[in-house]
Amino acid sequence: MIRSLPALRAHLQAAMEVEHATIPPYFTAWLSIRDGHNYEAAEIVRSVMLEEMLHLTLAANLLNAVGGRPRLTYAGFVKRYPCHLPHSGDRFTVSIEAFSKSALATFMKIERPEARGARPEPGRFHTIGQFYAAVREAIDFLCDRLGEDRVFTGDIARQVRPEDYYGSGSIVVVTGRDSAQRAIDEIVEQGEGAHHGLFDKDRQILGEGRGEELAHYFRFMEVLEGRHFTAHDTPASGPTGRPLAVDYAAVYPIRPNARAATYPRGSEIRAALEAFGQGYGELLASLEAAFNGRRDRLTEAMARMFALRDQARALMRMPSGRGRSTVGLDFSPPRPSKRR
Repeated sequence: MIRSLPALRAHLQAAMEVEHATIPPYFTAWLSIRDGHNYEAAEIVRSVMLEEMLHLTLAANLLNAVGGRPRLTYAGFVKRYPCHLPHSGDRFTVSIEAFSKSALATFMKIERPEARGARPEPGRFHTIGQFYAAVREAIDFLCDRLGEDRVFTGDIARQVRPEDYYGSGSIVVVTGRDSAQRAIDEIVEQGEGAHHGLFDKDRQILGEGRGEELAHYFRFMEVLEGRHFTAHDTPASGPTGRPLAVDYAAVYPIRPNARAATYPRGSEIRAALEAFGQGYGELLASLEAAFNGRRDRLTEAMARMFALRDQARALMRMPSGRGRSTVGLDFSPPRPSKRR
């Protein structure tokens, strides 16, 4: 159990690691789809990636609210793929790989709903939902024991607000127990669904013809099954609606888990991979500044994301020099800073 404010802050920093660790794989799968192909599938993967950016921001708001300092630039924050998803019980590995049935199956493991009645198990979590259940329980315990004013001591000026954020979903400004629980609800329900149902309880519009927002797990299930959910479907039935066409051949044949260091110094490929890693490190630095009171830096972070998209597409088209594959992506910043 989490029974102190320092432990709660440590878990919320870990929550940022969890949320961030999903972004490089989703980003890669999305951009590995060739232009003009798999439009619906690409939009689904992109929508989930953007919502993981929202979850990262919400985790930062939670950490700031309890007096923490969000960090995204220390050594080890960017995982070395393939890796176990942090706090997943080491049940599976996550790779930087092209859009495929294998990648989708891994994404469903990441977003898998917790079992009914599952208890929080600090240090031995098996789902993201279980991880946040432990955080939720800790907030209630500490507020009851210490008082809400002693738990939520953070400066409200450090909160990212809806007007600061241009991504998908709803930003929650966290100032106390109730708003903290709403932020956790937003994270968990977008990923796993509300009350073990198909949909986020907010039931927002997600594209033409859909009046409800599927949780991430079920969006990936649609793509893997090649069929949409209907209003009458359930988690047990799976999707039974109109077909969702997927062409797994219309994907760049990138090398999984590319490493800049495997190419000779001074080579074009190594330089391009290192430039991508440098750009990704600068994106994280912009986000870190934004989460620590410089909210204006979010605009800069969005511009860096667009630049990275263009760099990624160029790398995915570049022959790797090893057979028929293309280069792929290495998200590792060349010189990550030490954790402070």
